Amino acid sequence: MIKAQIPNTLTLLNLLAGVIGIITVLEGHVLAGAYFVLVSAAFDFLDGFAARLLRVQSDMGKELDSLADVVSFGVLPGLILFMMAKSSAPADSYLPYLTLIVPMLSAYRLAKFNLDTRQSDRFIGLPTPANALFLSTLPYLAVRWPMLGELLTLPWALVAIAWLFAILLVSEIPLIALKFKSFAFAKNRFRYALIGISLLIVAGLQLAGIPLVILAYIVLSVIENATGSE
Repeated sequence: MIKAQIPNTLTLLNLLAGVIGIITVLEGHVLAGAYFVLVSAAFDFLDGFAARLLRVQSDMGKELDSLADVVSFGVLPGLILFMMAKSSAPADSYLPYLTLIVPMLSAYRLAKFNLDTRQSDRFIGLPTPANALFLSTLPYLAVRWPMLGELLTLPWALVAIAWLFAILLVSEIPLIALKFKSFAFAKNRFRYALIGISLLIVAGLQLAGIPLVILAYIVLSVIENATGSE
């Protein structure tokens, strides 16, 4: 059926955006990498939406989606961090290579997600698109705040960020998923808070605000877990 291939085509466009993003970053345009992560994230959303709308969800689509995500949300953001670290590290330094934990644990997380039945209404660990958006937009945050930018030129700081967020990918921390069973405020106050905070931050800071949005996402999730809210 032709309609069954529509979600798969969108998934392949996700993959294509990731591959072009990798080429762009390798050519030295590190800032541009974030745009390709955003394009990939859009296709990643659309392929799932199309599959549900057309009722053509399949095991093949699920596996293809994970393969595309490894490239777009694992290899691409990992390469962005690698290039940032490499640009300021001594020529013979091994530190930039330690940032490659990101694609490794992104792949592990995606495989784990496919088998984990607990993640129907909440995520367990940081989703790979959220991680990719955080890492790929760090250069914009560095440009916006030069003092922070100085820290992000230090290879060891970038390695620390890479490892911290890679560990979050495979952690057992429950995180908010924007899946509404109802629209009642009491049961969704943290979801509404996340949406409101995200809109305000991105409206004010554009791409430089995305890392702050992801941090807010993690903090709100931890607070929700601590208060025992659903």
